[in-house]
Amino acid sequence: MSETGRIVEVLEAGLRAESLRQKAIANNVANVQTDGYREIDVRFEELLEKALKSGGKINLDELKEQFYETEENAVKSNGNDVHLEVEIGKMIRNGLRYTAFVRLLGKKYEQMERAISTE
Repeated sequence: MSETGRIVEVLEAGLRAESLRQKAIANNVANVQTDGYREIDVRFEELLEKALKSGGKINLDELKEQFYETEENAVKSNGNDVHLEVEIGKMIRNGLRYTAFVRLLGKKYEQMERAISTE
């Protein structure tokens, strides 16, 4: 596959990950008062970083977005570890990353369109 094709695949995988992360954040917010609920997040960036640092080819099939329970937050007395303020911050960062992926993908498609244009 061409380098351009691989870049597009990575950007598309990033979009899927951010979309899935938005669902995780929404689920966390919806369960902010649920006893025993543990925050979930999506593991993508660390998998991508590991693949990039390996020095070899990136196997995009292995870069699946994964839900996981975090263990970083302090657990409240009801066993819940979701903090609304933290989730709102994550939602804002997630929206910015999603927008960045969309813009990068749009630029890549513009480049491809210019390359095949016969004008």
